[in-house]
Amino acid sequence: MNLGIAAATPRGLLVPNIKDAQDLNLRELAIALNELAQTARQGKTQPGDMQGGTLSITNIGALGIDTGTPIINPGEVAIVAFGTIKQKPWVVDGEVIPRWITTLGGSFDHRVVDGDLSARFMADVARILEEPALLLD
Repeated sequence: MNLGIAAATPRGLLVPNIKDAQDLNLRELAIALNELAQTARQGKTQPGDMQGGTLSITNIGALGIDTGTPIINPGEVAIVAFGTIKQKPWVVDGEVIPRWITTLGGSFDHRVVDGDLSARFMADVARILEEPALLLD
């Protein structure tokens, strides 16, 4: 899976991708994402780094946006958008307590990905965000 990262640059939005992202552990993935974003912002992204993407992630929350409908990058099958992380009242065990909350948005090409599988994928992403230790080996 080639994981794209949407990076805002002075020349516009670029979506370079990490080739074979499924072979990386969480630390390696974080390093690769950071390097791609830095390279894009420096205007040094190579055309090959933006080809062959499978799924992209975008952080619309950086712009103060809670949610939206992300647009699939041409040639890819899906995109997941992360909204602003805000502290909000949340009910936990019958009590209202402040929690850090974000909203996820996703768009999927249903010619390639079944709708049920797409919804389950989003539920898995949400579960991992709620319990990041699930990613640890």
